[in-house]
Amino acid sequence: MAIDAPDGLRTGEVAELAGLNIQTLRYYERRGLLAEPGRSLGGHRLYPPDTVALLHVIKAAQRLGFTLDEVAELLDTGRRPHPTPDLRQRALDKIAEIDRRMADLAAIRSTLTEIVDARCDSLTNCTCPDCPIPFPTIAVRDPSAPAG
Repeated sequence: MAIDAPDGLRTGEVAELAGLNIQTLRYYERRGLLAEPGRSLGGHRLYPPDTVALLHVIKAAQRLGFTLDEVAELLDTGRRPHPTPDLRQRALDKIAEIDRRMADLAAIRSTLTEIVDARCDSLTNCTCPDCPIPFPTIAVRDPSAPAG
């Protein structure tokens, strides 16, 4: 498979070189992450060779935690005649988001460790002393009681 194909790369070639499946490639095209490719005389999609590099950039951005919507916005910003330095701020925002998620995960891990250490045996009827579950009993409203 030659990357320097004069007429462009066919769908299967791009997918293989980028390490994606064809459905993902077409999905990215529908989402506007990739420009609609040209067509061969036989009607096959023909992508420019730089499509593979663009797909690697998209996948790298996803691995950094950017959503496809965020990737699309970043790509759009970069395609403008006078791009704005948006990536730095978005990276700072992503770091703050990751820090929040890490704090949440640390709190969850701490509570789960307390549950394991206390040998809790039930979410609703735990019999361990000093149960760390924040809601060891679940209040059930009496259906005959008036609402209010």
